Amino acid sequence: MTSYFARVGAGRFVAGELTGGAWATDEQHIAPMTGLIAHETERHAARRGPDGMVITRISMDILGVLKLAEFEVDVTVIRPGRTIELLEAVVTARGRAAVRARIWRMAEQDTTAVAGGDDEALPHPDGLAPYPLSDVWPGGFISSVDVRPVGEPRPGRAQVWITSSTPLVAGEQASPLADYVKLIDTANGIAVRESPKQWMFPNLDLTLHLHRQPAGRWVGLDTAVTFGATGVGLTSTVLHDEAGPVGRAEQILTVRPI
Repeated sequence: MTSYFARVGAGRFVAGELTGGAWATDEQHIAPMTGLIAHETERHAARRGPDGMVITRISMDILGVLKLAEFEVDVTVIRPGRTIELLEAVVTARGRAAVRARIWRMAEQDTTAVAGGDDEALPHPDGLAPYPLSDVWPGGFISSVDVRPVGEPRPGRAQVWITSSTPLVAGEQASPLADYVKLIDTANGIAVRESPKQWMFPNLDLTLHLHRQPAGRWVGLDTAVTFGATGVGLTSTVLHDEAGPVGRAEQILTVRPI
């Protein structure tokens, strides 16, 4: 399969080899799943007709592993509204919920007169050299991405651009947002504090806040990783597109020796 997912029925998909995870190559990396949740949420909203609203937050709890197999995505409206609405997407595999996400959609309006407060933009990805992330992490997903660091990544700190030409769902056009968020969970792997051969630090969640809708093929990740002294870590990222910052991402980590 040359895409991350293929649709096999109403709300049903099968994961391809290019979703293979970094911690276990026979399990899905959560990054493409984030894009699929955005894709299915937008399709759910589109069936109800144009409403001028866009996704501004995705908060995902990872409840269990997803194998490279069939699964189901079910999207429902939790809090309807004409200018703000809350939806929930539940990913189910083998009869159990594996991911549960809450998604806020908000109506766009012109606030140009008061816009401000952005972080400093990252240097443009043009001309940056590729970084062999596959030297650090295995898996089909990591093999599918092109990573371009801004300077040399350091333990716990990195600024990188990342992109992928792999389609999200076979035969379907994903939105710029879905194509953008399908790469964000990579943040936890670009600024490793310790070798993943000696320490595990998978994330239990992923929360995205967007103050602007992203555009373009490149995702900029300005990432810092903190390990606490009691087995808990945090990966914090300022998200960029080629025009500048678009929001933030947070991931809570369980840190333990192998």
